[in-house]
Amino acid sequence: MSVDNCLFCKIVAGQIPSKKVYEDEHVFAFHDIHPWAPVHFLLVPKRHIASMAQVTADDAALLGHMMSLAPRLALEQGCRPYPEGGFRIVTNTGAEGGQEIHHLHLHVMGGPRPWLRG
Repeated sequence: MSVDNCLFCKIVAGQIPSKKVYEDEHVFAFHDIHPWAPVHFLLVPKRHIASMAQVTADDAALLGHMMSLAPRLALEQGCRPYPEGGFRIVTNTGAEGGQEIHHLHLHVMGGPRPWLRG
């Protein structure tokens, strides 16, 4: 999949509508269109990285930013605070890892259980 036909690149560029959760110069977050949990959004880098398999040491600051942003956004979207509440972060990598869209993304899921999946 190239950047030109990447679904998430098109969402980041505003070519495909989404329900935005957050945006800054490095990342874009939006609600999953098929949520598995009461809170379920995706956090993606604006720069196209196909998967975790393509991450390098040069991406450490970006990934740190994404991981440190996820808890704040989870709370803002309705997850209850730790330790009674919480959330899950999932990153699928490659076909055998369940990755469907080949643009690195974190699924952030939370809310009261039971969830649809996960």
